[in-house]
Amino acid sequence: MSSQQSPHLRTVQVTRYVTPLREGGSLPAIVEADDGRLYVLKFRGAGQGTKALIAELISGEIARTLGLRVPEIVFATLDPVMARTEPDPEIQDLLRASGGINLALDYLPGAMTFDPLVETIDAKLASQIVWFDCFVTNVDRTARNTNLLVWHRQLWLIDHGASLYFHHAGPEWESASRRPFAQVNDHVLLAQAAQLDAVDAEFVPLLTAERIQSIVSLVPDDWLTGEDAPESPDEQRQVYIQFLRARLAASEVFVQGAQHARNALV
Repeated sequence: MSSQQSPHLRTVQVTRYVTPLREGGSLPAIVEADDGRLYVLKFRGAGQGTKALIAELISGEIARTLGLRVPEIVFATLDPVMARTEPDPEIQDLLRASGGINLALDYLPGAMTFDPLVETIDAKLASQIVWFDCFVTNVDRTARNTNLLVWHRQLWLIDHGASLYFHHAGPEWESASRRPFAQVNDHVLLAQAAQLDAVDAEFVPLLTAERIQSIVSLVPDDWLTGEDAPESPDEQRQVYIQFLRARLAASEVFVQGAQHARNALV
């Protein structure tokens, strides 16, 4: 999907559990789907619950809108009966708890983890990624865990389930939308991000109100219901929309914060 097209996610049916990816805290897995392709599946029954899936979906499609490379995101329907054929009790429990709509990303075979000690990227791309992570408040792009892959000599962004963390903090989203991104100090690409002002001018117009709404509207009702969700799914979507629009309007706050952090670093 190009950055100019309306966002749309395909739906696939999980047909086979292939192998766990145990380096992930939520125990994601490689699975095969009914289209014959392999995906990295993020389970709704994992410890972070559906909020991690919401963050993955919204942030991933925002990155795509900005022209950053993200593996295709799909809805993945899982039948918990698959647990019967899995010998590992932990995986059995996860499959049983994850019936229904999950989230999956296209598997990139042969991709290598980006190593900042070995590879460098140009200032423009580094600035784009730092801007994006500040915007969606992604805390998980550090030297210890870059969540960047090199595939076919291109840099790909993965694992955004730890972003948009305001949704774990209750009704404080409005003040959170206007804060600098303090965790940018630990960003793996901060030292190279010398073009943040130019990227801000380029990116802000791309994230129109219509585009933000169309991305958030992709979130299934099923991920927005539960005992701890007194608001309706539409009301919850509006919170995400308002947070993102308010944060975009105050982009100079997190851009300046990132620049100050970079100046202290370099």
